[in-house]
Amino acid sequence: MASAEQNNFIKQIAPIIQHEASARGYKVCSPIIAQATVESFKGTTLSQLAKLYNNYFGMKAGSSWKGKAVNLATKEEVNGSLVGIKSYFRVYDSMVEGVRGYFDFINTKRYENLKTATTPKQYLELIKADGYATSSSYVQTNLNRIELYGLTKYDPGQQITGNPYPTPTTNLKSGSRGDSVKWLQYALKRLGFSLSVDGIFGPKTDEAVRAFQAERGLVVNGIVGKLTRAELIRI
Repeated sequence: MASAEQNNFIKQIAPIIQHEASARGYKVCSPIIAQATVESFKGTTLSQLAKLYNNYFGMKAGSSWKGKAVNLATKEEVNGSLVGIKSYFRVYDSMVEGVRGYFDFINTKRYENLKTATTPKQYLELIKADGYATSSSYVQTNLNRIELYGLTKYDPGQQITGNPYPTPTTNLKSGSRGDSVKWLQYALKRLGFSLSVDGIFGPKTDEAVRAFQAERGLVVNGIVGKLTRAELIRI
């Protein structure tokens, strides 16, 4: 059974993975969420790499990586045995950036076959064959996580549901208050933005809205109008 920390982690990262997978043309999400849980937890505790550095997929900082990196101890399977090593890993500034980093990482010719996968098992078998992981049990380990946590509910055809607040019908902006602002804050929080769902459109909400608008190629004005609402509704 998943710990409270694991359940909370899945609730936070799954919507972000759903959005990125859909935007980039991937047909399944559950194996990617499973990968994040496998790579991010040591037992039932979030790993240092995930907690401090927002790297949820164990991605190393190779020669092509131009961002921040951290040197940490890890273990790899070599000829059937686990060997302790130290390596440099990629560092990201937020959960959203960490998830995007994974999709940027697999956005190469080496992994282009992943977009053809229509089942969790097929996706995991392809990414293992492509050389993403060294563990001989990688496919089955992730399939076990999918079953244990019921992750197939996040695959296409399933919507991100559960926003308990009413969808706004008028524009929201700095200074707005009420349950419609809570709807906005809840939606942004599900995408990884650090916000309190307090119904007050203050500076932090304004900053998150502008960042969201920039990400989606919208006019960056901090006003949640028809187009911004539409983007949030279809997530």
